[in-house]
Amino acid sequence: MSDTTYLAEGPRTAIRPFTLADADEFTARARQSRELHRPWLFPPADPDMYAAYAAVLIEDPTKAGFLVCERHGGEGAADGAIAGFININNIVIGGFCCGALGYGAFTHAAGRGLMTEGLDLVLRHAFGPLGLHRLEANIQPGNEASLALVRRAGFRLEGFSPDFLFIDGAWRDHERWAITADMR
Repeated sequence: MSDTTYLAEGPRTAIRPFTLADADEFTARARQSRELHRPWLFPPADPDMYAAYAAVLIEDPTKAGFLVCERHGGEGAADGAIAGFININNIVIGGFCCGALGYGAFTHAAGRGLMTEGLDLVLRHAFGPLGLHRLEANIQPGNEASLALVRRAGFRLEGFSPDFLFIDGAWRDHERWAITADMR
């Protein structure tokens, strides 16, 4: 754990920004979680890739990256252990006030409700201090865990986009889910 300044805290999790000092823990957890993530997600699994990835989340004003951290340890994890990550990409302000979510849990945290709590914290932060009105999540139809997460958070299904995102060497279909501040 590199930083204990949390942006928001819940009973079991807290969120904080990415830092470059998180490289070792993040990449170790990404490597341990490779089977869980494939074929949906490809987080950086080595320090150089992490440095480039985190630098964009830290420096680019159209992005906001959050680490979901366990509070008080749990399931053998140290207090502050990284359980997953939630990024808001393509942030547009003005009349749109919207962003697109990307996220992933790490294996040790999967199925424990930590990402549900972490997403709630991110939504409160996005619709509060960040001043956003709408968040979107584009999810491949077969990614049941990701679909379940947005359903639990109150997102609504808005449509289907064929060949929407280029992932793992091919254009993939996605369901479009969204939530607005007034739905919270």
